[in-house]
Amino acid sequence: MSILAKIFTWWDGATIGTQLWSWRNGEKVGTDAQGNSYYRSTRKTGDGRERRWVIYEGANDASRVPAEWHGWLHGSFEGVPESNLPPARIWETGYSPNATGTAAAYRPAGALERGGRRAAATGDYEAWSPDA
Repeated sequence: MSILAKIFTWWDGATIGTQLWSWRNGEKVGTDAQGNSYYRSTRKTGDGRERRWVIYEGANDASRVPAEWHGWLHGSFEGVPESNLPPARIWETGYSPNATGTAAAYRPAGALERGGRRAAATGDYEAWSPDA
């Protein structure tokens, strides 16, 4: 990515200001399978808590944060997720991105994007009337 894009864009990775702030005021805690980096502040806030944040690898999409790192970001536990979670179960699936707004989005039968064909009315519906 060009230097100008890094300075002015916030929707595709971190800006230069965020990266500089992270390197200066943060301690890198870990990385997830998608390459997102997780940081915590080296100083406590006024109420004694620490700030935690993520720098995305690629597009800034909150659905790209795995559940275990989401818990860490929100202070559900202190240690990094690898030390606090049981091993993955055989039935657990991997990450799949949010498909809303893409060609891969779910579109049920009758949706306008699929041609808008609905099943014919069967006659079991009776409209409400205030006079009845």
